[in-house]
Amino acid sequence: MTNTFSSRRPLAGYRVVDFGQYIAGPAVAMMLADQGAEVIHIDPPGGPRWDNPADAILNRGKQRVILDLKTPEDLAVAQQLVAHADVLIENFRPDVMDKLGLGAENMRRDNPALVYLSLPGFSEQDPQLADTPAWEGIIAAAVGQYTDMGLNRILMGINPSYSPLPLASAYASVLGATAVTLALFARHRHSRGERIEVPVSAALMEGLAYNSMFVHGLPDRYKSPRELEIERRRRTEEPLNLEYPDLQEFLDPFYRTYVCADGRPFYAVCSSHTRHPRACLEVLGLWDEVQTAGIPTHSAYMDQSDWPADSECTLVSYPLSRYWAELVSSKMKRVFATKPAYEWQQIFGDAGVPGCAHQLTREWLNSEHAQACGSILKVKDPRYGNMRQLGNICWLGGDTAIIDKRPAGIPGQDNGSIPELLARWKNSNRAGVGAGENPSGGWLDGIRILDLTNVIAGPTIAGTLSRFGAEVISIDPPEPALDPWNSTVFGMQANQGKQSLLLDIKSVQGKQVLARLLPDIDVITINASDAQLQRLGLSLDELQAINPQLILCQFDAYGGPLRGPRSDHPGYDDLVQATTGIMSRFGGGMDTPEEHAHFGTIDVLGGYCAAHAIGVALVNRACGHGGSLARSSLIAAGQLIQVPFMFDYPERGPFNEPSGRYIKGQDALYRCYQAADGWFFLAVNPMTQLDMFAELTGQVIDVYPSEGLEDILETLFLTRPVAYWQGVFKPADIACQPLLSMGQWRESQIMMADGPDKAVDLSGDSSVAFVRYADHPCGYTVDLIAPNAIRTTDASVILPTAMHKYGEDTRRILSSLNFTAEEVDDMLSSGTAAISWSKHYLPR
Repeated sequence: MTNTFSSRRPLAGYRVVDFGQYIAGPAVAMMLADQGAEVIHIDPPGGPRWDNPADAILNRGKQRVILDLKTPEDLAVAQQLVAHADVLIENFRPDVMDKLGLGAENMRRDNPALVYLSLPGFSEQDPQLADTPAWEGIIAAAVGQYTDMGLNRILMGINPSYSPLPLASAYASVLGATAVTLALFARHRHSRGERIEVPVSAALMEGLAYNSMFVHGLPDRYKSPRELEIERRRRTEEPLNLEYPDLQEFLDPFYRTYVCADGRPFYAVCSSHTRHPRACLEVLGLWDEVQTAGIPTHSAYMDQSDWPADSECTLVSYPLSRYWAELVSSKMKRVFATKPAYEWQQIFGDAGVPGCAHQLTREWLNSEHAQACGSILKVKDPRYGNMRQLGNICWLGGDTAIIDKRPAGIPGQDNGSIPELLARWKNSNRAGVGAGENPSGGWLDGIRILDLTNVIAGPTIAGTLSRFGAEVISIDPPEPALDPWNSTVFGMQANQGKQSLLLDIKSVQGKQVLARLLPDIDVITINASDAQLQRLGLSLDELQAINPQLILCQFDAYGGPLRGPRSDHPGYDDLVQATTGIMSRFGGGMDTPEEHAHFGTIDVLGGYCAAHAIGVALVNRACGHGGSLARSSLIAAGQLIQVPFMFDYPERGPFNEPSGRYIKGQDALYRCYQAADGWFFLAVNPMTQLDMFAELTGQVIDVYPSEGLEDILETLFLTRPVAYWQGVFKPADIACQPLLSMGQWRESQIMMADGPDKAVDLSGDSSVAFVRYADHPCGYTVDLIAPNAIRTTDASVILPTAMHKYGEDTRRILSSLNFTAEEVDDMLSSGTAAISWSKHYLPR
C-alpha cells in the first residue's frame, strides 16, 4: 500500500521563482526543490549577496539565472516567469518588490493562482521596524535572543551573549515552506493562490515559544535548580558570578554531561520519564544501590501535599532534590569514567535509553550514522568537489530520489535556457488550477488529525496545523509516561486547539477505538522509531489497509531517508545538539559543552519540519497519489539550524566560527556593543557601507578586517547612548538595533483573550505579539506567543483553543464513536481509558 513514487516526485510539476538571498528565502526554495519542484533562482548582477559555501546547499536542484531587475528587459523576463509560476519567494524589506514592479498585488492580478511568499525581517505592518535592515543578528537582537541566552549565562553573569546559529532564518524558512505547501493544497479546492507574509522576527519568537511563555505563579516544583538559584541570589542580592564547573552541580543527574574513560564527554537526557531514569541506572549497574538508598518513586501527578512523608522529589519527575541529585550524580560520574563515550553511546542506544557522546560538527558530518541514514549526502559540487551537505528536512516514504541531489549551478549558467523554459511553462497546465470557488475559511478546514505524540517536537506538528482549521484529537496513554513539567507545562503551548483522549492503543478495546476513528482521519502524527511503529502495529501498510488515503507522519530523533546504526535510538533535542556539535560550539569546546540556551532550539523546528512534510503529503494526495508516509527528525532540524557550517569538502579550512560564552558577534562590524545606557547590535555591510561607516565614526579603515577595530569601537560606543548611535547610522541605512528582552516584548505586546475558548483578533501592526489567558483552565494566568508568524491575505488563521486538561474529552469522543455508556464505563474501569491524570490540571 505504500506509495513508491518511481520517478515521480511529490512536488513534480510545480514551478517556483526564487528571488531570495541570504538564507531564509533560498532555503524555502531549496525545500521545494528537494521535493521535486522546478525552481528558477534569480541572482542579481554580481552574483549572490551572501558569499558562503552554504550557497551550494541552498541553491542545489535549482536553475540559476542572473537578471538585472532595474532594466526593462530583465524585469519583463522576471514578470513573464512569475505569470506562469505557482510560487514566488522573496525575502526583501517591504515595498522593495513593489518598487521593482513585482509586488504581490500586480503579480496576483496577472496570475490569480500564484502563491506569493514574502519573508521580510519585520512585518510590513510594523510602523517601528518594517524598514529596519533585517540582518540575522539585528532580528535576534530585536526579539531578545541575545539577552535571553539561558540559565547558565544568567548564573555566570554573562549578558548579552551571541550565538552564530541562524535560528531566525531556520524557523522562518520552514514555516514559509509549510505555508506554501498548505496554500498549494488548498488551491486544489478553489484554484486560487494566496499572499503569505512570514516575518522572520515573528517566526523566531514562535520558535522560542518555550523561552517566552510565562505562567504567573508557577509552583516551585516546576522550576529547575538553576532557576531557584537565580531567584535566591537575586533575593539575597548575591552576585551572579558562577564559573562553568560550579554550574554542573546545579544540573539534574539525568540531564547533564559526564566525562568518560577516553576524556570525551557523554550527555545523558533521561529525566522526567517513568522508565528512563531507572533504565539509565540499570544500564550503569546502579539501580539496586540507589533503590536500596530509598530514592522516592511516587507518581509525579500527585499534589505535593499528598506525597509520602519526607519526600522532596520523585525519581520519575524533573528535578531531583539537591540531596538526591548529589548522591546519584556522584555514583554516575564514577561509572561513566570506566568506559569510553562511544561505547556508552552504543550501550544506551541498545537499551533504549537516551544518551550520546558529544561531538564536533565536523565529526558529525563524517560520522557513520549521518552518512548511512542519508542525513548527510555527498554532492559533487562544481566549486567545492565532493562536498558533504545536509540532506532533506523532510521526505515521503519511497521517494528515493531525495538522496540524489543535483548540485547548485554557477550564477547565470541557465540564462540561455530562459526562452525555452518560458515556452514550456506557457504551454503546459499547472496542478490544482482551473475553475474553482472563491477561497474561504482555513487551508485545512475539514482535515482531521490524530495526534499520538508527546513532549515538544511531536505535539508542535499538529499544534502548528490547528491554526489553519485542522481538527486535532490528541491520544495519550491512561497512565502518563512523562512528568507534568514535560507534558502539562510544555503542553500549554503545543497542545492548543486539540481535544484530549486518554486511551491505551495497545489494548484490545483501544484498537477497537482506533478502528472506528481511522476511516475519517486524514493524518496521524507519531514520534516513534521504525521499531516502535512495528511493535504498536501502526506501520503505514497496516493503517492504509483501513484507510488508503491516510497520511502517517512519523517523527523521531535520528531518522533519515535510509537506515543507519542509530536509527532506532531514542533521543531528545539536547542529544541532537550534543551529537551534531551545537553544544561544543556554544560552550566553546569539548571541555565545556553547553546546551544551547533556548528550550526547543531543535524541538520546535523539528515540529515545523514535520508539518512541512504533511503539507507535501497533502499536495501529493490532492494530485491523486493517495496517502503516504511523511517523515522528519530532530537530526534534520539540527542540521538545518547549522546550515552556515553544515558542510565539509577536501579543501575546507578549519571550523572556526565564533564559539564560546564570551563572544559578542562575528567580527567588529557584526556584533553586540555596549553604549552609555545599554547594548545594541551593529551590522555593517563591509562591501557597500565601509566607507560611510568609517566617515560616521571618524575611523580610518584602509582594509577590512582591521586589526584593533573592535577595541576602538568598544571605547567609542561607550561615550554615547544607544539612541544617539541609532540617529547617526539610520540615514546611512546602517543597522543599529537596541537589544531587547523577550519579557519586554511580552509585556508591551499583549492581547487579552476573553476566555480560554474565545476568539482573538490576530491581526495587528506588531511583528511579535502575545496572548494572555487571565483565566486559563490550568488555574493560572498564562502568557503565550500569538500564532501569527504565518500571515495570510485570503485564508483564515485562528487562535486555537487553550489546551484542555488531559482526558477532558475522553467520554465525549468515545460516545461520538457509538460506544455505549456501559462500554465507556467498562473502558474506564479496566484502565483502557481515563478521564484524568491528576486531581488538578497542573498538579500542585
